[in-house]
Amino acid sequence: MGKIKTTLSEKIGYGFGDMSSSMFWKIFSYYLPFFYSNIFGLRLDQVGVLLMVTRIWDAVSDPMMGVIADRTRTKWGKYRPYLLLMAVPFALSGIFLFSTPAASPTMKLVWAYVTYIMMMTVYTGINVPYGAMLGVMTDDSDTKTVLSSFRMFFAYGGSFIALFCWEPICNALGGYNTPAGWQHAMVVIASMCLILFLLSFVMTREKLHTESTTSIGSDLKSLVRNAPWWILIGAALCSNLFNTVRGSTVAYFFNDVIGPDVHLNLGKWGFLFYAGLFLSIGEVCNMLGVAMTTPIAKALGKKTTYMLCFAALIVLSIAFFFVPATGYWWMIVLQVVISIFTGIISPLVWSMYADVSDFAENRDGTASTGLIFSSASMAQKFGGAFGGYAVMALLAAFGYNTAAGAVQTAEAVKGLWILMSWVPAAVAALAIVIVFFYPLTKQRMEKIQEELAVKRNL
Repeated sequence: MGKIKTTLSEKIGYGFGDMSSSMFWKIFSYYLPFFYSNIFGLRLDQVGVLLMVTRIWDAVSDPMMGVIADRTRTKWGKYRPYLLLMAVPFALSGIFLFSTPAASPTMKLVWAYVTYIMMMTVYTGINVPYGAMLGVMTDDSDTKTVLSSFRMFFAYGGSFIALFCWEPICNALGGYNTPAGWQHAMVVIASMCLILFLLSFVMTREKLHTESTTSIGSDLKSLVRNAPWWILIGAALCSNLFNTVRGSTVAYFFNDVIGPDVHLNLGKWGFLFYAGLFLSIGEVCNMLGVAMTTPIAKALGKKTTYMLCFAALIVLSIAFFFVPATGYWWMIVLQVVISIFTGIISPLVWSMYADVSDFAENRDGTASTGLIFSSASMAQKFGGAFGGYAVMALLAAFGYNTAAGAVQTAEAVKGLWILMSWVPAAVAALAIVIVFFYPLTKQRMEKIQEELAVKRNL
């Protein structure tokens, strides 16, 4: 049976979608906690609970959106229309999120909850259908990995642009330490995100027209008894938790560990060493990792590649703890290598979800691609929720002081080092244990796809 291929234009268009999502997601994950505690004016405990509550709601809403998308019928397909319909609300919600009202502390907290819940709901409305498109653009597992690699390559490219430019844009449009600077910077980023999602809609096509002949209850029953899905949920949660803990700690780490002395130690080059540079270097190296994913996964298999990468991340994360406070270039070297490995992992997750979807359709006849891909988004949100809450809780436990110009205690500084090293290492070790039990090997997927080709009359 012939395999459905995709054009270069479609691959690029698909990549534009996650380029847009990732620009928002990385700023939310890495800068939003710092914004809430140091710019907006919330306490660390308020920030921690806010991140947990809103993202748990967001995670719960993902399967709802998956079910809705699976049952959408338009001339543009099931999932693609949402890229057009939700693009403007997506951009506007980001601007509201980074706006600071002139109000009482109580009303500001209410505003934070309302705008964050709104942003994450809209994010779900566009990102779950976008992710599910991978399952209907091609029927070939290797092509899905290629599409997933394009997706993540462009995602990291968007993240690089957003993170590298964020602090300079804030400074240029009002000041990094002012609410106006953050709001104006988000207007710039949101405008770019709007254009990218519209381009993604125009350049992509759905080529597999799958229909579920079962009820929502049957789809949910199939999902619950899908063992590879449960395993992948755990592995994906660990992957997102690893990135969130490291990423959301960076702004604090640079503000209170690197910031005070970097200009003295690096002289005229000190202005270059800031959180956005550190994070954006990671995004470029993530892109290098993504480019390596397809040949490595073909040679070793997705499962083996996943486990080996996390094994490397354990060693590299622990090594970060032993870098001296003035070892700036060693920090960069470790960030480069860590990011290459996380870049290899990222496309694997989405490609493996597409395999899980094929497994479910072959076994149960449930064309519930949107529901299954919504679980990937759900794992991302739960990972972000737990990671964000854990960082806030640990900062509070270590005695981190959010007051402007505060000098941190030795215990708080050590806590920042631990959050950049030992905590991510522990998460990576858990990921290896979980993915060890993943059963969808390359050989098994080849058999499943042969059987599905017959059932789909391809």
